[in-house]
Amino acid sequence: MCRTSPDSQRLDWRTVLTALSIALITAALSNSAQALPEDREQPIRITADHALRDEKQGYTEYTGNVRLDQGSLRIEADKITVHHVTEEADRIVAVGKPAHMQQIPEVNKAMMHARANTIEYFKTEERVHLSDNAQVEQDGSIVTGDTIDYYIAEQLVRADSNVNQTDSRVEVVIPAQVVNDQEDTSGPAESE
Repeated sequence: MCRTSPDSQRLDWRTVLTALSIALITAALSNSAQALPEDREQPIRITADHALRDEKQGYTEYTGNVRLDQGSLRIEADKITVHHVTEEADRIVAVGKPAHMQQIPEVNKAMMHARANTIEYFKTEERVHLSDNAQVEQDGSIVTGDTIDYYIAEQLVRADSNVNQTDSRVEVVIPAQVVNDQEDTSGPAESE
């Protein structure tokens, strides 16, 4: 999905963001959220102050005010590094204070926003890892933690806090409207 040139590496950011939005925010609301279909068909544009591709070491590094756009997907970071053992991206790392990611997960859904000082996508593991100041928000629902992992194939989410810090906790905020809407769709309550 991420192309620095027509014959270079691909980065499937649509999968990454779809996974984050499904797992972290909309899991309670929808079982089949998808990124906008047209996002994957859009060209990827990366702008940065500097770019360096090292074929021997197997990476391309974009630094300074980096912005990646593809359809509704946007990633902004101080640095994005694309690691590639083959032509396709194997691991993508976005670093910032914090790095930001946003995408509209599906038609008629609100924008999903994610942030963390480090956002990593591991292609072979099908895993997205947000670390250090991690947060995902959509429609007023917010998940925060020291780290947030999403295992794409299993649709498994894990948010963790730093157990060595007493003030570090995982926090999930679900707006009352979401809870009320779920109760309304589950049918009428039984009365005794």
